[in-house]
Amino acid sequence: MSHRWKLGLLTPSSNTIMEPQAANVVADLSDVSVHFARFGVTEISLSESALGQFQFAPQLQAAELLADAKSDVIAWGGTSGGWVGIDNDHELCRLITERTGTPATTSTLALLEAFKALGVSKYALVTPYLSDVQSAIETNFAAQGFQCVSERHLEDKGNYSFSEYDEATIERMVREVAQDKPEAIAIYCTNFNGTRIAPLLEEELGIPVLDSVSFTIWHAMLLAGCDASRVRGWGCLFQETL
Repeated sequence: MSHRWKLGLLTPSSNTIMEPQAANVVADLSDVSVHFARFGVTEISLSESALGQFQFAPQLQAAELLADAKSDVIAWGGTSGGWVGIDNDHELCRLITERTGTPATTSTLALLEAFKALGVSKYALVTPYLSDVQSAIETNFAAQGFQCVSERHLEDKGNYSFSEYDEATIERMVREVAQDKPEAIAIYCTNFNGTRIAPLLEEELGIPVLDSVSFTIWHAMLLAGCDASRVRGWGCLFQETL
């Protein structure tokens, strides 16, 4: 019997973009499927209550449910590591693997690995987030050796509301930061609907446009030992390996 690759994604409870778009990315691969477990996330800010949403206990409980489905990898499909801290994501992955025996990653760690795979040191950042969240992301990424040369954000704290921005809004933001000649553009939020337009803009602009759903799937596939290069039409990253 041939192996069926099962990618497990931990999903913010108010996210309505990641599940359908992740399924779209792997839709042409009959032996790859995506599976989801949710935990509570309703606000993105630096307030104590918002940061408290990312305590490990609920994430680990959700990860255990994905492990019940014999997932080949478990990915936290959220970008909180960008403002909570990269070390936080590394520790979460360690605990998931310790608890479930399954390789783990996060959207933030996936983006940093994508930058490395593409040889990117200067990037542009497109998000729906608040200014202080955006600044925290830039600071944490700079500590990892990645310089933000241009950014756009929408001053929204709301995780559900992120999904309500249309593709035209995200496209405008991407085009604006592209004028500053970054080596790559990150659409950084898994509830921000950039997945479909990212490869189209990438081809037009001649700059890698990295969407959070897509690069999370890419890194999850690599960790699972699944050939990510079989994914076609969702951006150049899938033809890159670490």
